[in-house]
Amino acid sequence: MTVKCISPIDGSVYAERPTLSRAKANAAVARAKAAQSEWAARPLDERIALVQAGVAAVGAMNDEIVPELAWQMGRPIRYGGEFGGFNERASYMAEIAHDALAPIEVEDSDAFRRVIKRVPHGLVLVVAPWNYPYMTAINTVAPALIAGNAVMLKHASQTPLVGERMAAAFHAAGVPEDVFQNVFLDHKTTSDLIADRAFGFVNFTGSVGGGKAMEVAAAGTFTGIGLELGGKDPGYVMDDANLDAAVDTLIDGAMFNSGQCCCGIERIYVAESLFDAFVEKAVAIVNGYKLGNPLDPETTLGPMAHARFADEVRAQTAEAIAAGATAHIDPALFPNDNGAYLMPQILTNVTHDMRVMRDESFGPVVGIMPVKDDAEAIKLMNDSEFGLTASLWTQDAARAEAIADQIETGTVFMNRADYLDPGLCWTGCKNTGRGGGLSVIGYHNLTRPKSYHLKKA
Repeated sequence: MTVKCISPIDGSVYAERPTLSRAKANAAVARAKAAQSEWAARPLDERIALVQAGVAAVGAMNDEIVPELAWQMGRPIRYGGEFGGFNERASYMAEIAHDALAPIEVEDSDAFRRVIKRVPHGLVLVVAPWNYPYMTAINTVAPALIAGNAVMLKHASQTPLVGERMAAAFHAAGVPEDVFQNVFLDHKTTSDLIADRAFGFVNFTGSVGGGKAMEVAAAGTFTGIGLELGGKDPGYVMDDANLDAAVDTLIDGAMFNSGQCCCGIERIYVAESLFDAFVEKAVAIVNGYKLGNPLDPETTLGPMAHARFADEVRAQTAEAIAAGATAHIDPALFPNDNGAYLMPQILTNVTHDMRVMRDESFGPVVGIMPVKDDAEAIKLMNDSEFGLTASLWTQDAARAEAIADQIETGTVFMNRADYLDPGLCWTGCKNTGRGGGLSVIGYHNLTRPKSYHLKKA
């Protein structure tokens, strides 16, 4: 079996790689486990330095990486790739490693030494998605390696070159090849390896269905699993919001990367007094986008990663319009809407009976609804099977925090959106998944506590 990347630019096969047989996958696991203990025995500062060198080596490849990303998943080259966020996240996790992994000293007296240490799981499997392929992978790869784990990275079939780039960079920097391996695995082999306890921990970012498959594979093995799955993230613009800032940020959060962001804005609720002005400004922004080939520096909106993803957004949008929604973006402004190339759309007169306000869209469409007060906004924000982030817009931090306490989500932003703060736990609830990455908590999830009770006399 092979992994194929069909480029959204022109539908050609951009890259193709054979998947590992079960025997070769077993051998890769064995090599990783054999190399992990020596890696974990290295001083923490040495592991940190090697990971940072690997990150820098990825940065040195950025001129080649940017057009590769355009070919693989469609992001316009004008945005320059992902190295800024990639480096920010890895650097933060390196900076906090000593404190996050420090033993908890309970007692060190003449009679007893009692301490809790954090020890690596052993081998960590990272299953990464295509939408932000470098940043999502480094969220786990960097802290897992720093904590003393070996890592196997299985990247999405849409972005097969990303894992190869990362592995080459980290190996060139001095991370042993068996400690960090890029692998191509089919779904069955992946599930079989998990079921056979090949891994001490699995981190998966992807669909709800994929997350369920991971849990089924791990059932009864007691393997730790971190899951970041679907999202339908809301924005709420209150009556005292900075309207221009809210429109600029929320519409960018809905449309950037062709809407293919884990924490992208997929539904917006606006105080009645600001609703008409918000929609007018939002439409003006979107009307200025240029949909086209992502290799063109003038393109602001590239194709979606695959035509089938675009077709799902088209279906949700058409169903909503048929049910009474109003479309505000004129198709005549985007005559190249076809296949993976999908025009952006803003919808009003939407309801939560429509899939576009309920199912994950993961594309450049957003529904906007007026709300009469905070209570209605909270009810609507919570009326979702997902819970990753929510974005609140107000000048009143106390009001925002009081509302945030009532929202069923993993992260709440005030006056910003579509961002990942590496100092805070990246987590979700409901069908968005479980676990948590980055921050001190990310290290805790990539290690296990081990208690020492040493009686001295």
